[in-house]
Amino acid sequence: MSHTLGVRQAQKQKTRQALLDAALRLLEDQSLSSLGLREVTRVVGVAPAAFYRHFRDMADLGVALVEEALGSLHGLVRAILAEQSGDDERIDATVAVVAEHVRRHPAHVRFIARERHGGVRPVREAIAAQLGRFADEVAEAFAGPLVAEGWSAEDVQMLAELYVDHMVMTATAFLEAGGEAEAERRIARVARRQLRLISLGRRHWAEV
Repeated sequence: MSHTLGVRQAQKQKTRQALLDAALRLLEDQSLSSLGLREVTRVVGVAPAAFYRHFRDMADLGVALVEEALGSLHGLVRAILAEQSGDDERIDATVAVVAEHVRRHPAHVRFIARERHGGVRPVREAIAAQLGRFADEVAEAFAGPLVAEGWSAEDVQMLAELYVDHMVMTATAFLEAGGEAEAERRIARVARRQLRLISLGRRHWAEV
């Protein structure tokens, strides 16, 4: 009995992932608000009714895609913050991680970039929540030394959100480069300079 249940659970997970993968492919050329449930199930080869065994609706599928696209990045962000102590090392590591993530997962990045301000409210809120978690993690890493320098908690959070917004902007720029090597080098160079400018301002913020 347990073996049968295990097989069924594995098949259910396989179908769920197939629905996510199909939706992500279809979303390369359209927004989630224009994507129909039947389009997704037709690609996977299952009946529309089978969709509801995995997701409540298309918005629920979109939220799952957000988790898939951004959830795995939290560990990378924490590693950068923990392992790189100097500003230049942290900046270089951040830009490299963003560039590599875009190369490996362009469809996910495109989905986040399009739906961050898209027409499906639960998905917008899920993206905002994930980016908020990133900001909280950055703020936690920065808080100790900055508070000692006289920063308020509100200003630490503002700085963290600035870093996260820059990360999203840089990812979008890498995506739009389309893999063109010279364009990617230029984007990386500009991104590093922008982060160094932010760091320079950070060092003098408490004096303002």
